[in-house]
Amino acid sequence: MQPIIDPWGSQLPEEYNKLITDFHLEQFDAKLFPAPNRLMRRGIVFSGIGQSIIADAIRHRKPFYVLSGIMPTGDKIHFGNKQVVENIAYFQQHGADAFILVADLEAAATREVSLEQAKKRALEFHIPAWIALGLDPKKTTVYFQSENYEVMKSTAMFSRKVTMSQFNALYGDVNPAKIVSALTQVADILYPQFKKRRPGIIPVGIDQLPHILLSRDIVNRMKSEKFVAPSAIFHKYTPSLDGSLKMSKSKPESSIDLPEDPKIACKKIKRALSGGRDTLEEHRKLGAEIERDMPFELLKQHLIEDDAELAEIYKDYKSGKLTSGEIKEIACEKITEFMHNLEKGIKEARSKISELKFVK
Repeated sequence: MQPIIDPWGSQLPEEYNKLITDFHLEQFDAKLFPAPNRLMRRGIVFSGIGQSIIADAIRHRKPFYVLSGIMPTGDKIHFGNKQVVENIAYFQQHGADAFILVADLEAAATREVSLEQAKKRALEFHIPAWIALGLDPKKTTVYFQSENYEVMKSTAMFSRKVTMSQFNALYGDVNPAKIVSALTQVADILYPQFKKRRPGIIPVGIDQLPHILLSRDIVNRMKSEKFVAPSAIFHKYTPSLDGSLKMSKSKPESSIDLPEDPKIACKKIKRALSGGRDTLEEHRKLGAEIERDMPFELLKQHLIEDDAELAEIYKDYKSGKLTSGEIKEIACEKITEFMHNLEKGIKEARSKISELKFVK
């Protein structure tokens, strides 16, 4: 039986390679893209759909877009959001028109957040945080789902192209609110093509795969409209500090919010699952089990940009020269610097909101 991937978070995949096989996805190929970013180089972006058409658009300077969404349900974000923003920034730098939707309708339908709350949170925190993480406001178009008539109108049109059996196959157990949310996501994904048909890429976590598959299927059923089937790249989760697959708000002791007090983040890192051996003598002799070390994973995914610096730490830790305590100290230093820069960046970014293009 094909596994269900639930974008609302009640089920999580366990084996990334199995996902590629089960859903007939592409292995991500960093060689297709010029100057791949840290996430691409290090295998954090592990899979995709329709990579070649985007690589061709970059190579030949053809029009294309990159799109993602903000879910304004709280006053914190997480490392998965950071990964999305970094990939948006990459494609912006390589010629993409960027579109950011604020999923206020989805927040209202599935999370019971009012439209007013959603707008306030998006403008005061989420959008500034994305700018602080690398989004270029001068090259970005933003809209709120509830204020975009074309998206709402298209949601109704796309609903005629889907059956309940298809929803159940993609999403598992669904209710009316989730069906509306999913169809709105399709309209969002295709919105940049409403006036001009062109390729687009959606950088997301693998839990959002059903929305991509639904969008591509609807495009296939509307061949006369000549939409270009959306491409996507999928990144791995940032694992929980206890070693489980994904950081989760349900386990705050093993999850780091963005932003968070660096002292609190460091306490969590120092309690994190380590790859160090049971004794110092054994560690010096055998070296670390890096594949199970969560502080090193945090360094690899988020906190060290320079490949040579990371390789040196890897070599010294693998050989036993560096201890798990020293790795945790490095991670604490890096995350303290990162959190200070993020807080400062968010404050500065609030003055740049006017540089964004808002769809009315």
